[in-house]
Amino acid sequence: MSDAEAEADAETEPQLTPPEAARWAARSGLPLADGRSQAVAATADHIHSVVAVLRELDFADTPPAAHRAAEEAHDAAV
Repeated sequence: MSDAEAEADAETEPQLTPPEAARWAARSGLPLADGRSQAVAATADHIHSVVAVLRELDFADTPPAAHRAAEEAHDAAV
């Protein structure tokens, strides 16, 4: 998927509004201070867009990190 396609997909997905962010935070037991819901909504939208891109990546040939770490030699004199 190209960057333009990813941006188009992100634009068609519903964005988290500040009132929704405040409502979800309150439901989670984390009420937001006045004026923070805008920043929280923007941050949540950004995280969502990054995760959406990561979901598109193909990691089929990539071994898990624990597997790679076991194979690497460690040299304390780095």
